[in-house]
Amino acid sequence: MPVIDPIADLLTRIRNGIMAKKKKVSVPASNIKREIVRVLLKEGYIAHYEFEEDNKQGVIHIYLKYDEQGTPAVTALKRVSKPGVRVYVGRKEIPKVVNGLGIAILSTPKGILTDAEARKLKVGGEVLCYVW
Repeated sequence: MPVIDPIADLLTRIRNGIMAKKKKVSVPASNIKREIVRVLLKEGYIAHYEFEEDNKQGVIHIYLKYDEQGTPAVTALKRVSKPGVRVYVGRKEIPKVVNGLGIAILSTPKGILTDAEARKLKVGGEVLCYVW
């Protein structure tokens, strides 16, 4: 059965993996998912990830990050722009997530960026999700 919203599926699998205290979650790969996971790694929300080729679309294995007490690095993931309702912002309206403690991930003409990178490059785009 095809997934209607692959980005929401990615976020839900990460969210469910954190709630179940899993070390690793696996998701079917796509270019946009790989870029979102790359941003999550760069911002320190996941430990690391691996791409596995399977003669189809591939699989991304995401290794979740926890501290010594078992508290996850990701507190919440929220999908903003959905297939039915797209949310676009100009470069001056880029939101700050939890007063700058979280990140917004945007799809811009310069690629998948965080809110801070988009402000620095002075580009707007589609707000994909919030992470904090």
